[in-house]
Amino acid sequence: MFGVGRDLCGSPSPTPLPKQGHPEQAAQDRGQMPLSDSVTTCLSPPVHYVICRLGFEKKDTYDISNILSENGEVRWQAVAEHVCYLESDQSVDYIRSIRSFGPVCECVNLHFQSLPKEQFVVQYAVWFRWTNYTELFLEVFDVLQRTQTTEVALGLMKLTSCLERALGDVYLLIGKDCPFLLRDLLASQQLAVVFGQAVMNVLRVFIGSPYGLNLRNVLWHGFASPQEIPAKYCAMLLFLTAGLGQLLQTYLLQTKCILVHRPYVVFVSLEELDAFPDVNHEALSIAEELVKLSSFVLKTMLPFWMAALTAFKQNRYADCVILLLPQLEVGLRLLFTATNKCPNRLLTAEPSALYTTFDEMLAKHLDNEEVNQLPTVLEEPAMEFLWDFLNHQEGPRIRDRLSHGEINLKAFPREVANQIVAFAITLLCRFSDEDIPFKVKELLRIVYGFANQEHVVIKPLMNCARCYRSRFHPISRLKKQVLGCMKSIHLWPELPTVPEEHVRTIKGLLIELCDTHVCTLYSPRPVLEILVVLRKISTQCHRVSEQVIASAELRYEQWMKKTLRSRQRENYLRMLTSMKFLSPVLRLVLVLVTLELVNVHLVCKKNPFDYQQYLKFLKSVLQYTENLVTYTSPERNKWDETMELTNKSLMKIRKISDRKLMLMQLAT
Repeated sequence: MFGVGRDLCGSPSPTPLPKQGHPEQAAQDRGQMPLSDSVTTCLSPPVHYVICRLGFEKKDTYDISNILSENGEVRWQAVAEHVCYLESDQSVDYIRSIRSFGPVCECVNLHFQSLPKEQFVVQYAVWFRWTNYTELFLEVFDVLQRTQTTEVALGLMKLTSCLERALGDVYLLIGKDCPFLLRDLLASQQLAVVFGQAVMNVLRVFIGSPYGLNLRNVLWHGFASPQEIPAKYCAMLLFLTAGLGQLLQTYLLQTKCILVHRPYVVFVSLEELDAFPDVNHEALSIAEELVKLSSFVLKTMLPFWMAALTAFKQNRYADCVILLLPQLEVGLRLLFTATNKCPNRLLTAEPSALYTTFDEMLAKHLDNEEVNQLPTVLEEPAMEFLWDFLNHQEGPRIRDRLSHGEINLKAFPREVANQIVAFAITLLCRFSDEDIPFKVKELLRIVYGFANQEHVVIKPLMNCARCYRSRFHPISRLKKQVLGCMKSIHLWPELPTVPEEHVRTIKGLLIELCDTHVCTLYSPRPVLEILVVLRKISTQCHRVSEQVIASAELRYEQWMKKTLRSRQRENYLRMLTSMKFLSPVLRLVLVLVTLELVNVHLVCKKNPFDYQQYLKFLKSVLQYTENLVTYTSPERNKWDETMELTNKSLMKIRKISDRKLMLMQLAT
């Protein structure tokens, strides 16, 4: 899913860090779960030291002219001199490097704060064009003038995702498959060719390595609170991005290459994401109170929650979701560590270990092979929502795409933000103190004049949360395919050999079957293998139907205009005869697919030999539908062969039915 939490590198262990006391350590040692009110940081002592203290140890005053020329060019050689290396193998010594960069970052931050906006635009805007989002970096400059901690953290999250996307575009000037992880991207030879290895080492001090500041990861995974991210590091990354633009321009001029930006991911079929009703002003008001009261929220993270809700009110939907997703991860991590009795995993991991991220929290088992208890606490609907929006390959995978810069932030759809906000509100309600309902009712009585408004506003959200079913699991996608294919077949001209009432019965049967709940969480491998074949069968049936419709419409028009030659007229009549036979057969295949789908988990009861025989049978049905696509194509028009092929396939289905290998037979 979202791999940045696994961002490990092969560098040796860094210089040992000074130990920092932690207010929750005693409780963790006793195996107790710290209350959300008492958690003061989610950064482990070493990580807290690296981010919050290490870069402030050197008190030297640094001169901006050392790293910035009079004509506005970044002096990369001087910048790179602050990267320190281990004597043993010349790999980056991150601790010494961060300490050395501290005064430099402070100097850059003060420089930006002293610049009028007009001068910054004139001097730097051109160097941000390579990111394909110049406006974002100008916004980050504005944020640095205000130094509001939540805005700085948000700006840094957006900057790092945009920077990663742009670096990926540069990578593709030379390479083919862009690495998914920022760690691997920064370590690639392709970027070293364009920018130089020393420059890439500078970037790795700030982002992409768990041994460095790792700013992008600790923010996107919700480990850092607003006040724990120094603004000077945001300023430094802004400065470095401009410098990268200068280096890239030189490279492009030398090589005559043209930088091409990959298109953004566009959310299609937004209606599929529409699970919750619209979050209105009243619901947001309740959410603002719940955030202050709910134990799902770490108090150090409260500013992020409030900023997210404010962003939604202001129609800044991308900002809202960027702020909210890490906070959902924090709240779920709190539940995860409590239910699985592993309080130490609430904090950032050491460089040699993995962070506890959505990947681990949504998994069936813990890393020690014990069963994860979080799904039991969250219950199936909430788990399915999280898997749908974060994990499933055919789903929106919002966090992946936002954090890797794949989404146009300027056109982020309200529909998607609404679903995340609504889901967050339901979690605030579910995991809250016992007296919260009373407090919220009192609030509503004061604000709106009557106490039952809570049910009017919140109850629809809670009902939707309880009824949610997966929409992007292969099981759900197959159901949608089957119904879509049947709808297509119903567009075929009425056939006198198929009574209308019989058509309606088959149609109703399929809708009822597809409405049957089939468990989607943690589907075993055999189930997923069967689903792949069933989906392919459904897809081919739909292609056959669409081809038949297109051919029938075209031939009918030509018939009426009397433009068909004698042979074409005969072929058209054969097609009409075949359609009368083919229509019920395709319906039969769809019913078979659907019945196998609703019983798909029974495949795990088959012994290996029967499983292989069953899989072989399904693949023969798939082969039949693939051949149908070929025979019914406008280029082939082999309708007699279609009839013959269909007869043979029906015999195979009859034969396998007699052997009772189908899943629907196991169910009975």
